[in-house]
Amino acid sequence: MKVSELCKAAGFTPVTEDAADREVGGVYACDLLSWVIGRAAENAALVTVMTNVNVIAVAVMADLSCVVLSEGVRLDNAALLKAQQNGVAVLSSEKPTFETCVELNRILNCAD
Repeated sequence: MKVSELCKAAGFTPVTEDAADREVGGVYACDLLSWVIGRAAENAALVTVMTNVNVIAVAVMADLSCVVLSEGVRLDNAALLKAQQNGVAVLSSEKPTFETCVELNRILNCAD
């Protein structure tokens, strides 16, 4: 499933329009960014409440399909600029992290 399709199916708000056609291969939730680098699968959607430039750097380094900001958090300006510069898709969810992950997992498993 593509990032744009996932965003629509989950009712998320796109924060950036970049990489909307990238395939999403799973879900990974974590706020310890060094942990994400070593453990998140390529093309995963990272669910986090981290909103600074480091989360964008991790998305690039780990080759993630997108970052989903849960709990209604918003990227700071520097992170938004870095996401746009690096073509990182960022989506926003008002739902708690757990509920966001459950919804993503449900959608991705139904798409198989």
